[in-house]
Amino acid sequence: MSIMEENCKEPHLNVTVNENEIEKGAIEIIKQIRPFWPLDQLQYKLFTNGITNKLVGVWYPGHYNDMVLIRIYGHKTDLLINRKDETRNIRILHKAGYTHSIYATFNNGLAYQFLEGDILTTETVRQPEIYSLVAKRMAEMHILQPDHCDISKEPIIWNKTEQFMELMPKEFSDLPKQLKFIKLIKPYAVLEKEYQFLKKQLSNLNNSVVYAHNDLLLANVIYNEKQNSVTFIDYEYTAYNYQAFDIANHFAEFAGVDFPDYSLYPEECLQKAWLKIYLKTYYNTNDVPEGEINQLYSQVNKFVLLTHFFWGCWALIQSQHSNIDFDFLQYAAIRFDEYFRIKTLIFNF
Repeated sequence: MSIMEENCKEPHLNVTVNENEIEKGAIEIIKQIRPFWPLDQLQYKLFTNGITNKLVGVWYPGHYNDMVLIRIYGHKTDLLINRKDETRNIRILHKAGYTHSIYATFNNGLAYQFLEGDILTTETVRQPEIYSLVAKRMAEMHILQPDHCDISKEPIIWNKTEQFMELMPKEFSDLPKQLKFIKLIKPYAVLEKEYQFLKKQLSNLNNSVVYAHNDLLLANVIYNEKQNSVTFIDYEYTAYNYQAFDIANHFAEFAGVDFPDYSLYPEECLQKAWLKIYLKTYYNTNDVPEGEINQLYSQVNKFVLLTHFFWGCWALIQSQHSNIDFDFLQYAAIRFDEYFRIKTLIFNF
């Protein structure tokens, strides 16, 4: 039986979905939030884009766009993500008209609205008619000022990175994995020194702190061609943070996830065109001085170092705990390698 949590607009269901029996668990949720749906006709679609959680869509014939999305949180992701903050952020963004609604939470996940459209690809994210929509929507999100006393206005990235560094494994009990770890990842003492370097350098840039998405990879942007709109999804890391971090993080994701190709990182002219559109919305003006664009461009291309470092730490934690079939250790190495490569270019050491 479902119960309504205090101060929560959606019901909480006392259901735990076994990630190896997703369809069985999905039926239990549909029984409660869509009691009139024909259970014997349900159809399922497993979405495979994510590398944190498992996601299944449920509908019945003739009602595809009424699909309910059921997300099962990844193993041990509660170490990384505050789920109460996540659902609060979704409510804030839904109220603003920027994202989907939540139908219910359950013990290890949530059920929410399906949004028609396509996730971005390494090709579509570079198309002006699409990236202009992304830039505008990010600016609109950044100027939101949620009226919630429990939301810290301090940039989250330092505490979050330090939390990740405490959690990430320093060694593995599995010998082949340990050997790969030693080969691919620099010692913790080196990474700790790099973190202190980043904190000192980036804290002094005086970049604006805004209400940021913080994880705008390609699969977290839904493009609806018919409506000429984009919608951001997955607000697991949404919090106040540096403006340039959020933008840099999105630019880094132009490379893709499965086989990141950082030659696809947007070139200067594309970045500045993107930033001009962003700043027009952010400042609500058609007249954006070149100096403003150049300053933000410079800040973004320093903060991209922190995005690589941050997700490198994240991937190490996932390599220890996640049940998803993805080489997180290799991904961590790719992000750290790109960090060191860019650091040499920017700081000449």
